[in-house]
Amino acid sequence: MKNGFVYVDEFVSGIRWDAKYATWDNFTGKPVDGYAANRIVGTRALCLSLEKARENAASLGFGLLLWDGYRPQFAVDYFLRWSKQPEDGRTKLKHYPNIDRSEIVEKGYVSAKSGHSRGSAIDLTLYHLVAGTLVPMGGDFDLMDSVSHHGAKGITQVEARNRQYLCSIMEASGFISYDCEWWHYTLKHEPYPNTYFDFPIT
Repeated sequence: MKNGFVYVDEFVSGIRWDAKYATWDNFTGKPVDGYAANRIVGTRALCLSLEKARENAASLGFGLLLWDGYRPQFAVDYFLRWSKQPEDGRTKLKHYPNIDRSEIVEKGYVSAKSGHSRGSAIDLTLYHLVAGTLVPMGGDFDLMDSVSHHGAKGITQVEARNRQYLCSIMEASGFISYDCEWWHYTLKHEPYPNTYFDFPIT
């Protein structure tokens, strides 16, 4: 790995993770180029702020479950190629039920230059520390739909409150939210704000 990058689970105590793009459970329907290991990678600066977020979450009875951190540029390129391929219907119902796959870039769900490739963005949710169950958020990870936006209509009061818990925890820990995705946060003070890395996760 590049200097300044680490496996997040080695630097943030007590987190859980499920690196979706290293598995078949993601919007492309198979493991993504660049994700050769089910680990979350990020900058040391990201980890310092995630440790603070973990402590803040624990004080409310929550733990953190991470889905994605650093994303190689060639994984982003893979997403762009996928978006131009013919529809096969395998993941549409779960991940983009109301738009065409060709629209995922213009709608803001995939970017040709992803903040993830700078190493200080994270996709995550909350779980209940005692029960171990995920907190209901009104939609799954990578649901490319307006219901995933902050302030979305069509979710319950409990789900809206849980999104606010996550947002408050992350913002108090030095992160900025992303309007279109309740699970996506970027470090306010990134160590590599203009660099898009391309090394694989192994």
